[in-house]
Amino acid sequence: MGRHNPRATGAFDLSPSAQLVLRRANQQRHIYAKRNTGVQKDTRRQGGPNVAHIIIVGNEKGGAGKSTVSMHVATALSRSGYRVGALDLDLRQKTMGRYLENRLAFCLREGFDLPTPEYRELPDIDPKDLAEGENIYDRRLSMAVSSLEESCDFILIDCPGSHTRLSQVAHSLADTLITPMNDSFIDFDLLARVDPETNKILGPSVYAEMVWSARQLRATAGLKPIDWVVLRNRLGAQNMHNKKKIGDAMEDLSKRIGFRVSPGFSERVIFRELFPRGLTLLDLKEIGVKNALNISNVAARQELRDLMKTLDLPGVELNF
Repeated sequence: MGRHNPRATGAFDLSPSAQLVLRRANQQRHIYAKRNTGVQKDTRRQGGPNVAHIIIVGNEKGGAGKSTVSMHVATALSRSGYRVGALDLDLRQKTMGRYLENRLAFCLREGFDLPTPEYRELPDIDPKDLAEGENIYDRRLSMAVSSLEESCDFILIDCPGSHTRLSQVAHSLADTLITPMNDSFIDFDLLARVDPETNKILGPSVYAEMVWSARQLRATAGLKPIDWVVLRNRLGAQNMHNKKKIGDAMEDLSKRIGFRVSPGFSERVIFRELFPRGLTLLDLKEIGVKNALNISNVAARQELRDLMKTLDLPGVELNF
């Protein structure tokens, strides 16, 4: 079955500043492609991507584990020696931003030097400085990305669990898009509408349509397609029949609209306990946590390692 072209209801346009980010990304890729691939900027890790690779973690539903995934992916890359920039587009809750603030405070208080992504707030913009017809959120995001792309191997952007202009534009910048979702048809409904009797997919839903529009904008800019990975988070001891139905629907939809499916994180108390100190699973042994390598934590670390392998980010060699 061929890939499905979602309806245009998720379509959106980019204002000049966001278009500039896409054009600059395309130009940089052409420039670096002509150079010796062994020549890297001094600020970049040898063997990493030649141009900052943008990772978007997005889903229009809250509570799917986006910030947990964001923090662990970003920290895994930092621990593997890559320079990582981080942005949080949830301007109200800022869970990712708070996570990193907690991490820096913990390191300062306890005297640790844990590998940490470089976090940036979106800059404030005077509306009078905008070009005619330019969206202020497009400018704020494009300036934040520009401030990181020269020195970072990866830029990870954590999107809010709702439909916002910032999230729309960020998706068009994605080289890799990670969409965590709980293993339920409630979350799956954001990707596609399903016939409750036959379990057949009736058509793409709002989030899939928005991703399709982002892909079209990237194609127009001459950039590579988005590598979209959907994570089945919090796989638990639910009804096996229902789990299989979700898995079958996911496999069908992945072929129709073009994404890869990966297991995510299981539901674990440890993730909630780590947030106040800004820690990840990869920090526990270093800071001397008792039972850091108990069965549950070892299993969780393996889930993270499996996720990083599935993402297959350019030039990445893991060291955990």
